Amino acid sequence: RNLKELNDRAREKELGVQKARDKLSTCQLQIKTLAKQLERVDVEIEKEEEAGNVAALSRLRAMRRRLCTELENEKDFEFQMFLTLKEIMLEMWQMGTEQGKYEILHEQLKKYEEELETQYQERAKVRIWKEKIAALQAEKNQRSREKKEEEAQKEYEEKHKKMLEDAERNHKKAVCFLRKSMARIHEKNAKEEVKTQEHMERRIQAVLSLKTSIASNREKLRTLQVWNKAMAFEAKKQETKMREAILAKGGNVAKEIFLHKRLLEHEKEKQAHRERQKSRKIEIVSQILREKASIRKQKKSQSCTKAIKGGVTFNCIFKTSVLSQKLRCSPSACSSAGETTASVGETSGDIAHDVLCESGEDEEERDKTLVEPEFPGLWSQECDLNKIYKEEMDPKQLATRVEKKEIFEKKMEEFQSGIFHKQIMSGHECKRRTFYSKPSCIHFKDFDVGQIYKKKIVLINASYGVNFFRLVGISEWLKDFISIHFDPPGKMSSGMSCEIVVTFKPMINETLEGEVMFMAQTGSFSVPLKCTAKRCILALDKELIDFGSHVVGETISRTINLTNSGALGTRFK
Repeated sequence: RNLKELNDRAREKELGVQKARDKLSTCQLQIKTLAKQLERVDVEIEKEEEAGNVAALSRLRAMRRRLCTELENEKDFEFQMFLTLKEIMLEMWQMGTEQGKYEILHEQLKKYEEELETQYQERAKVRIWKEKIAALQAEKNQRSREKKEEEAQKEYEEKHKKMLEDAERNHKKAVCFLRKSMARIHEKNAKEEVKTQEHMERRIQAVLSLKTSIASNREKLRTLQVWNKAMAFEAKKQETKMREAILAKGGNVAKEIFLHKRLLEHEKEKQAHRERQKSRKIEIVSQILREKASIRKQKKSQSCTKAIKGGVTFNCIFKTSVLSQKLRCSPSACSSAGETTASVGETSGDIAHDVLCESGEDEEERDKTLVEPEFPGLWSQECDLNKIYKEEMDPKQLATRVEKKEIFEKKMEEFQSGIFHKQIMSGHECKRRTFYSKPSCIHFKDFDVGQIYKKKIVLINASYGVNFFRLVGISEWLKDFISIHFDPPGKMSSGMSCEIVVTFKPMINETLEGEVMFMAQTGSFSVPLKCTAKRCILALDKELIDFGSHVVGETISRTINLTNSGALGTRFK
């Protein structure tokens, strides 16, 4: 460290000496130039004295004085620089003597540095040797891995062969089982035909009872019309009485009657609003009950799918045979489905009405809703058993069916449990939205209270693969005013769209904002919703009225346009 400090100081002194010498040389040059200028000025003074030019003489003498002062200053500066140069040189010589004292140490330092370099080289050689050994070890490990992979491949092939053999055995067993089950199905079909005849008789009786109820309803309608006429006649009588009473008092008849009518209308509107609220509450309760029933259905279906996964292939074949039986006996199943749906429609209303009174009846009605088929369109189709039997006999079709079913069940379980897939395209994760709506915002402008407004939006699948979505709900403050109707599209490939109808029933004259929330396979998304009431938006076409230049006494006129771009009228001053 001391050696380095001495070397640095010596370099600094050398730089100081060089700078001082440069300054001295520049100072000497300046002195020479000033001396030459003085000589020229003396020559010019002599010339002007001979000529007798006083003004030029005074100017040249002042110039001579200035040059003399500058010359003296430069000489002083030269002397100072000479002294500083001597001082720096002395310090430099002292530094040289000190450096001479530490020459032995400097040589030792060089030796130590050389030894360090040799040590570094040796270490580098050892490191390279170790790296070579590690590379050889890595090669050995890779070879051992390759051997293990080959062994694993052989084991997999053997297992696959065993699986194929087992599948052939199971197929043979399934064929025997199918033959036995077909005989049972024929017996069941005969029994079901008897049941369908009985059901048809019940339906005929129900139609007859409907005819009698329609006749009784007609009589009721007639009585209602007579009662309405009587009520209108009484209202006219009361109106004439009121007029007579007002005239007797000396009041304004038209005004009083108008106010009375307004009061009656207001009371009617209040009553209608209460009835709407009641019906809305009943609808909400019934919807909650339906949702609970559907959740139970989903749980049962999930448990069934798990049981199917644990089973073997011939169980799947047996299920397809049972499905074919159901398809064949379509008339009876269709009629029973129609009857159960009718009963569900009737009982859901009763549940919504008496939900706060009896909890036991609710559970019974919810159980009844489970009788309704999940896909009613399937039971109305007729199917040929021979075709299904031939298709089921093909093992390739059976294998593809089982694989597709397992994939669909896995996706449904992940969708219900909230596990979402990432979108990966060419090795990169895509973070954009999976569904886009057209328009991007649902906006109901300038609405009137009591009216019904409808808007249609289109949801487009913008993901890279097949996706599906479900409606989660609407913002809490919009549930009383907005309802959504759409047919669930199921699986949607990329680029496909689904239409959704949004209905708005305004009850209050206020602006509302919220969102419609959906859940997709890749995550949740929402569509913003706005409802703006009628308002007046006034604007002028000019910010500055410029009359320009004019003559005194002249009258100039300018027109300004005030426009109302809103839907609500207003007065102005």
